[in-house]
Amino acid sequence: MNARPRLLITGATGFVGSHLAEAFRGRGHAVVALARDGSETAFLEQLGVTLQRGDLNDREAVARAVQDVEVVVHCAAKVGDWGPIEAYRAVNVEGLRNLLEACRGIPLRRFVHLSTLGVYAARHHYGTDESEPPPERHIDGYTQTKVEGERLVLEYHREHQLPAVVLRPGFVYGPRDRTVLPKLVASLKQRLVRYLGSRRRALNAIYVGNLTDAVELAIKNPQAVGRVYNLTDGEFVSKERFIGSIVRSLELPPPGLLAVPLWLARTVAFVLERQARLQRAPEPPALTQARIKFLGLNLDFSIERARQELGYRPRVSFDEGMARTMAWYREAEYNHPQATGPQSVA
Repeated sequence: MNARPRLLITGATGFVGSHLAEAFRGRGHAVVALARDGSETAFLEQLGVTLQRGDLNDREAVARAVQDVEVVVHCAAKVGDWGPIEAYRAVNVEGLRNLLEACRGIPLRRFVHLSTLGVYAARHHYGTDESEPPPERHIDGYTQTKVEGERLVLEYHREHQLPAVVLRPGFVYGPRDRTVLPKLVASLKQRLVRYLGSRRRALNAIYVGNLTDAVELAIKNPQAVGRVYNLTDGEFVSKERFIGSIVRSLELPPPGLLAVPLWLARTVAFVLERQARLQRAPEPPALTQARIKFLGLNLDFSIERARQELGYRPRVSFDEGMARTMAWYREAEYNHPQATGPQSVA
């Protein structure tokens, strides 16, 4: 078997996918990317990535993309915390189904599916591991369909012997994040950020470089097939530590010292979401249940299975990862202000 298998990466024009493409090209792999028409592909072209135009709902393009590859890394997804569930399901479930169908009968070495720690219940977590099943119903279309996507992948593993691995990363941060970080910085500048409940509660953070390492381990390790793995940086990072690192780096005003009680935040979010849905608002309200989870819940998850079975050892600490992230942000904001604006994930 080829020591450097040819990979297909979906979502390679997005934040995580571009880092995966960069990492595997740097290690000598041939990489194919499924890229939508009109998407920005200059970075991938510079890396020498082979482009296959189309999206997950284009069955012919998907079938062409999987030809002659040994590994598929699926990280394309519709993300967000607002909008009709059908829009999320069209990409995160039905688009995924098209990809899985195209892989049937192909002698793949591995199919790595990037899910999210968001599939767990929206409550406080203290060392939750993979033995806890995700709930049937979720608070938004994204997490609901990511659960459905996981189940579909594992179904293809059981019924069609697909050599699949499911990875559940936490909140991914790092250079080239043009979605979450710019919005958070903008909110901090406008003094719109408030801690919800205790500022010392955990954030389930993972540096994008640590995630790419985990993907490589999932590809190499035969024991990973059919398994699900939680992934974080493996160290305690509080909401205050995460936001404080941004505030200090950019010399921004810190969030107010008075935290909003969690029960009050939930009540306000319920009312705002209900009003926005009745008005069919295209954008989410200022506070949603998903944002409460990010800013208010204790999100501590065990990565012991990944340590033991994959040999996963996060090589980049949170402090170093954030230093790299903020160095990129300052350079991008100074030289290309538009480059830090929100973009959709491929």
